[in-house]
Amino acid sequence: MKMIIMGPPGAGKGTQASTIASAAGVPAISTGEIFRRHVAEKTELGTKVAALIEAGEYVPDELTNELVASRLSEDDAQEGFLLDGYPRNPAQVAKLDEILEEMDTELDLALELVLDRETLVERLLGRAKTEGRADDTEEVIRRRMEVYEEQTRPISDIYASRGILRQVDGDGSIEEVAERLAAAISDRSGHHR
Repeated sequence: MKMIIMGPPGAGKGTQASTIASAAGVPAISTGEIFRRHVAEKTELGTKVAALIEAGEYVPDELTNELVASRLSEDDAQEGFLLDGYPRNPAQVAKLDEILEEMDTELDLALELVLDRETLVERLLGRAKTEGRADDTEEVIRRRMEVYEEQTRPISDIYASRGILRQVDGDGSIEEVAERLAAAISDRSGHHR
């Protein structure tokens, strides 16, 4: 299965992504994790990325596309993968289409976690306190929500028009949400070409 998972900041995508990926036997590929690794290792890319993330803005497409393309060319991603945090806008959707076309394959499923904005803001403010994440002020969190809405909403529409979008209620315990996602996936793999 070649899948992507979308959801606003604080929707618990990362947690769900690793569960889904291990259940499906595919790698979970998170652009956030790739970025954080570069930031931690203080690579040239990492320095650029750090400044953008601190401002609550997205990393430019060409940087992200490059990282994703090289990650998807690795052996473990040939049979399937779960992309988390990519594509983030219609231009990246087109780029992912190209990358997959070169691999002679296409996306099977786009999962989207859907949650109420205020629930998310509260959740992220709580997380900022417990994890001491200095970048998570209410202002930055609300800006990230806006950026998500602006840039990611059109992606839902694109994948919906292709018939591969499954929206899943992201409110509830980790287990409850995991069950809903698993149901959406097994429903989809049942209709597999």
